[in-house]
Amino acid sequence: MTIPQHLFEATEAIALKYDGTSAPRVAAHGEDDLAQAIIRLALANEVPVYENAELVSWLGQLDVGSEIPEQLYRIIAEILAFVYELEGRTPGETRAPG
Repeated sequence: MTIPQHLFEATEAIALKYDGTSAPRVAAHGEDDLAQAIIRLALANEVPVYENAELVSWLGQLDVGSEIPEQLYRIIAEILAFVYELEGRTPGETRAPG
């Protein structure tokens, strides 16, 4: 898989954590070098990277550890559904060790 070069030029990144039992939470948020570290770590661990500047702007207002607000449930659910489909699994299934 080819990684788009512009990912390595991103100046802001958010990582979400979802355990399947409660709302997703902000796991990490960073700008500049920290944003690049978040992206590199995701790619190194085969975590899908989703680009959406407007969503990053909204999520960037939250503290690390905060649950996403209800207003963002639908878009985050759509992203999670896409990730599950990419990985060939359904909600509730654990991710196969890589």
